[in-house]
Amino acid sequence: MSAQASGRGDRRGALPRFGLVRMRPRAVGEADRGVSNLELLFDLVFAAAVGISSGAMHQLAAEGDLVGGVGAYLMVFFAIWWAWMNVTWFGTSFDTDDWLYRVLVIVQMGGAITIAAGSRTGILEGDFTWVVIGYVVLRLCSVAQWIRVAYASPAYRVTALRYAVAITVVQVLWVLRQPLLPASLQLPSFLVMVALELLVPVFAERARSTPWHPHHISERFGAFTLILLGESVVGSTAAMLVAIEHHGGLTYIGVAATALVVLAGMWWCYFALPRDELVGGLRATMGFGYGHFVVFAAAGAFSVGIENVLAVLDEGHGAPSTALAATLTVPVAAYFAATWVLILRRILPARASALVLVLIGLMLASTFTPWFWLITAALVIGITAAVEVVRVRRREDPPGA
Repeated sequence: MSAQASGRGDRRGALPRFGLVRMRPRAVGEADRGVSNLELLFDLVFAAAVGISSGAMHQLAAEGDLVGGVGAYLMVFFAIWWAWMNVTWFGTSFDTDDWLYRVLVIVQMGGAITIAAGSRTGILEGDFTWVVIGYVVLRLCSVAQWIRVAYASPAYRVTALRYAVAITVVQVLWVLRQPLLPASLQLPSFLVMVALELLVPVFAERARSTPWHPHHISERFGAFTLILLGESVVGSTAAMLVAIEHHGGLTYIGVAATALVVLAGMWWCYFALPRDELVGGLRATMGFGYGHFVVFAAAGAFSVGIENVLAVLDEGHGAPSTALAATLTVPVAAYFAATWVLILRRILPARASALVLVLIGLMLASTFTPWFWLITAALVIGITAAVEVVRVRRREDPPGA
């Protein structure tokens, strides 16, 4: 047997029983490490959960409770995002693709569906019981995965046990929080719980950092961003078809064109420049991952903004037009701001970065204008042009050439 085959068998060798594979760390330099079919299916389920949550936020915004809708959406979105994050980071390090790993990931999809099913009740009525149930199911599956690592990989045993114990403790607190605390403490306790969840990886990784594959991580985040943008296309297209059918006119067709321009710019700027090099040390990698909360939440909320543009054009509809306008301008501005912080600022020249930030600021200011949606589209074109100039120059004069 060759040395290469022997090494592969030692890393991926089967356990004596049940047809399982030892859960040992994947190689950081593993060639051709892309997004798997299981991961894409996982992303689609989570994106559907985001779409249902954003739809409930739209309903509250249309009824005039914009602040309440956004706040409730972000609470549900945290559950979706953080569960997705943890499954993604675990998979890049320890994905064995055996039957038990697949089953646990599929059960986690069931947890995401449960979150989606409970999101409307949570956002519209403040009852997050089913959201918590779905979330806890997701997280306890992660505990099972970490126990497998502790058993099969002595080098990462302490890290794995820290994850397993810390996640379990936090889930117990989630279950106890809503029934035991009064309504006045629900929001403060939620913020405390969020902080505890975010500190779990910090606590566990101090024992020994788990390995991650830079290309795989960047591909995973890019794929989920793309899927969320696609989910927004589905939601906004459905709303536009209804509006055109009932009202007709070039104005609504103009909204459709505007939505396409903004969507194209969001895609263009996120994927214009390489992202693999942004995943490096523990601090930089955590910053890249945590920062995507804004990217994902904004991408998921984009369709709400387009739907509310249609509502603004429909006279006498619910909330003030400025509040509804903010559901488009704020998410789009937040998306580009987060993309600049996470990706573009490391590559763009100072003048280009300054221009991008100015255009983002003007986008927020356009909230108070009657033609905010057209102005937003024009500013997105400007941001995209600035990024494209840099992309073309890098292609013509690559680094190190």
